[in-house]
Amino acid sequence: MRIDILTLFPEMITGFFEHSILKRAIEKSLVEIHTHDFRLFAKNKHHNVDDTPYGGGAGMLLMVQPIVDCLRSIPGYETAHKIMTSAGGTLFSQNKAMSLSTYPHIILICGHYEGFDERILNYIDEEISIGDYIMTGGEIASLAMIDAIVRLIPNAIRKESIEEESFSIPGLEYPQYTKPATFEGKEVPAVLTSGHHEEIRKYRLYESLKKTYFRRPELLIKRSLTNEEKMMMDLIKKELE
Repeated sequence: MRIDILTLFPEMITGFFEHSILKRAIEKSLVEIHTHDFRLFAKNKHHNVDDTPYGGGAGMLLMVQPIVDCLRSIPGYETAHKIMTSAGGTLFSQNKAMSLSTYPHIILICGHYEGFDERILNYIDEEISIGDYIMTGGEIASLAMIDAIVRLIPNAIRKESIEEESFSIPGLEYPQYTKPATFEGKEVPAVLTSGHHEEIRKYRLYESLKKTYFRRPELLIKRSLTNEEKMMMDLIKKELE
């Protein structure tokens, strides 16, 4: 996979890829990542990439010309999947990350200022938001998406790790523990040290459903519950009575 990032602050981007899973994915040639400073494509003498909006209003808008010219400088941009980070975009999710991980080439454009010239939308494929809040720029949003996407590329991490994570199926992951078994009087649940694999599976499923029901109940609406899960949900709801 190739990922290109259009940004006004390349220095915010590059260090992120020098650590952990992303670094290993790059070293294994699973992904190549390129940053592009679209300010270099501004044609005015001050290299401005923003201007005041027609019709008046607060703030500045990103201009269409520097971004389009920067896009066109990227090899293969025509067939790449082009994304603008935007508060008005569709909400990023694990399913979206899975979908994007199958693309051979993605281009991310980091939004800034009060927004962007609407004509930019003619040159991209979609707008994506990482949440219902406002940030000063799209760099952090782009990095969050890249992190979620790259780890889903085959061989970036163990397949088993992905399958057991939160949101791989609609729901939150069960609580987990490691050594020591007792810390300041707080003990690991006995079932996890019992060695009884079936009871451990049931415990983890129950706790996953319970955590999801209390913290993110809307996720369960998207999930087709098995008969076992339905019985567990009945028990969980009784705990609230």
